[in-house]
Amino acid sequence: MALKRQIPLRDLFLLKMNPVIRFFIIADVVTYGAVGLLAPIFALYIDEFITGGGPEVAGVAAAIFLFTKSISQVPAAAIIDKIYGEKDDFLVLFIGMIVGSLVPLSYLFIDTPLQLYIVQFILGLALGATFPSFMAIFTRHSESGREATVWGIYYMLVDFSAATAGAIGGVLAVTIGFEKVIIAVTLIGLLGAFLYLPAGLALQRGKV
Repeated sequence: MALKRQIPLRDLFLLKMNPVIRFFIIADVVTYGAVGLLAPIFALYIDEFITGGGPEVAGVAAAIFLFTKSISQVPAAAIIDKIYGEKDDFLVLFIGMIVGSLVPLSYLFIDTPLQLYIVQFILGLALGATFPSFMAIFTRHSESGREATVWGIYYMLVDFSAATAGAIGGVLAVTIGFEKVIIAVTLIGLLGAFLYLPAGLALQRGKV
């Protein structure tokens, strides 16, 4: 007797999934695609456009972002948990994603390490607030008994998107320039943020 396929093909195409999960995955595939475009050229951008920029500035900028994101997640999660319902969770997620998508646009207007550090701090706060909101909603609506499969599909598609975009980002930086890449990152990021709206509508209707 043939073994039953553990991960049906329709799951990889997000068919017959909870609509909230489906649109969350689609939105993050687009969003992390935008992040992937910028990731491989960020240090080069700092070296070329930030006065006195170099590996040490890139390292501090990355540390500020990660440190701010990490310490802001717990208080953000605590505030979200104190408010009953998912509307607040989704609102925090959506606003945070909009802000996070717009932040890269500021890279076109800054030229000092201090300005870069402030931008990274703001980005850390925005994404630090979105992470617990995303996790809370995604976990609640994952199919019972298949949570690991759903998360596996999520990370497979999101990581594939980021990896593919990373390769493309390096080529685009050489061919069209950093400025146009950053504009593309912003526009794609905003598209990813707005792709959360169908999930928000499904939550509003309470049919998920």
